Amino acid sequence: MIDRTIKRSLGQMMNGVQVVGASHEGVERCYTSHWVCQVSFEEPILMASVSPKHDTHPVIVDSGRFSVSLLASDQVEQGQYFSYPGRKFKYIGADYLERWEGLPVVGNAIAWLACDVEDRLERYDHDLVFARVSTVHEGRLKAPPLLYSSR
Repeated sequence: MIDRTIKRSLGQMMNGVQVVGASHEGVERCYTSHWVCQVSFEEPILMASVSPKHDTHPVIVDSGRFSVSLLASDQVEQGQYFSYPGRKFKYIGADYLERWEGLPVVGNAIAWLACDVEDRLERYDHDLVFARVSTVHEGRLKAPPLLYSSR
């Protein structure tokens, strides 16, 4: 278990909030994350930290692709909805989702990214999924982003 002081200190880092979605053979799953980041200047590569315990994990692994919806500051409700494990819902939040590039995305977001998995590192309690951004849809780019810290 992580030391309480370390956990509280790490929790003060400010991160953007995203909804990561995937679809494969009729199964569609989404989860809220603040652990998606750009990892390269030369290439459009990002890294998503995904728990193997989450029901979105096998859908990403099986499909080899996922979407990232960059949430705006007025999308707290959407971020909260997808922060709970999907197994607690009998349905996915259809009121919040649209389909784009065959993937679920949160409507009215700052931007949507379609990503193709290039590599996956199984480490600790999360897998690090490295993906190439293949398609982008600009949404409300001038809207302020939804930010997360444990405060």
